[in-house]
Amino acid sequence: MDIIDVARNLGVEIQKDERYKKYASAKAKNDNDADLQNAIGEFNMIRMQMDMEIQKGENKSEETLKELNESLRKAYGKVMVNESMIEYNQAKTALDELVGEIETIIAAAISGEDPLTCDLHPCTHDCSTCGGCH
Repeated sequence: MDIIDVARNLGVEIQKDERYKKYASAKAKNDNDADLQNAIGEFNMIRMQMDMEIQKGENKSEETLKELNESLRKAYGKVMVNESMIEYNQAKTALDELVGEIETIIAAAISGEDPLTCDLHPCTHDCSTCGGCH
């Protein structure tokens, strides 16, 4: 078995992991949530209107931009409080953590460290990058 086969097997194992399954399920739920899709569409339309206003350069209306910005904030809030979006964000965070751990192992191996014993959550000494000491 070569390294590409190993990577493909890793991909299969990732898709078997509960974190991936929750992510895939939450993503499908998002895609099928009409209220959420409408809210996302509203957000995108307001953002496009805002971009068009900004492109007017010196002719842009600061009052219109202020109104659009407020509408954009409200639309974003509507998206982010949707139950499907909350579930999706939680599932994506968990999957991202798994992928981060895998990337850490690969990076450790590439740099000559032991991939079987490397620290999956190395301290960067910058607490803003951390989810807490392990």
